[in-house]
Amino acid sequence: MTLRIGYGKEVLCVSVTPDARRAVSGSTDLRVWDLESGQCLRTLEKLHRDDWVKCVSLTPDGRRAISGSRDRTLRVWDLESGQCLRTLEGHSDWVIRVSVTPDGRRAVSASKDKTLRVWDLEGGECLRTLEGHGREVRSASVTPDGRWAVSGSGDNTLRVWDLESGQCLRTLEGHSDGVISVSVTPDGRRAVSGSRDKTLRMWDLESGRCLRTLEGHSGPVTSVSVTPDGWRVVSSCRRDKTVRVWDLESGLCLAVFPCDAWVQCVTLAQDGRTVVAGTRAGEVLFLEIHGL
Repeated sequence: MTLRIGYGKEVLCVSVTPDARRAVSGSTDLRVWDLESGQCLRTLEKLHRDDWVKCVSLTPDGRRAISGSRDRTLRVWDLESGQCLRTLEGHSDWVIRVSVTPDGRRAVSASKDKTLRVWDLEGGECLRTLEGHGREVRSASVTPDGRWAVSGSGDNTLRVWDLESGQCLRTLEGHSDGVISVSVTPDGRRAVSGSRDKTLRMWDLESGRCLRTLEGHSGPVTSVSVTPDGWRVVSSCRRDKTVRVWDLESGLCLAVFPCDAWVQCVTLAQDGRTVVAGTRAGEVLFLEIHGL
């Protein structure tokens, strides 16, 4: 099943609640969607000083959303009331990506200012700044145990960070162009990255080795999301206007979903069956991938 919802403006980010009942998308505002009916349940008021919301991530209980914007701030939202609970300030350039820790207490943001920041979501304080990338940091994903974060940058590398000490544990090299997206497997042992070099790569986080390269997209891989069972990954590409499903063990592409416009972002529900994608044409797409 493919359900298309007209948004009106380019959709830059999407995230799904753990119960797979709702999705939150970011464009010139934040909207909460019902995954069963496709209806928009709520539009969160505009408080970012710049209209464009670049990223959104949800807490594990599905009650709060954390958004990042070109106005250099992050905001914490209550999804039931639609209220902004607090604003997180500290980055000196766009906030491009945000990832919440499994306990829901902290968030890691990635920015065009070449840094990552670790935030206390209750107090709104920046706990530490992670520095080391040579260009903008475009992606961040926290491991399931909450100990590490994996980042991807325009400097063509990924880095593995210890969130407690703030130290870079290792640098992963292999992409020939900037890394746009990264997703960690549920066991926390591997990560999958998507790059401007048109490939996905699977990495061993302990050794830093590239285990496999997935090729098939004809343009930059804008987003990657590993399935809850850790066996597959879903990717999106602007230029070839597709969403693809890959088998991580064999490296084979299992399915291709053609879209009518550039696909900016993709994420998976915890049921491992529902893919939510956002397009440049202002659509939120709901794709069913069960049976692959």
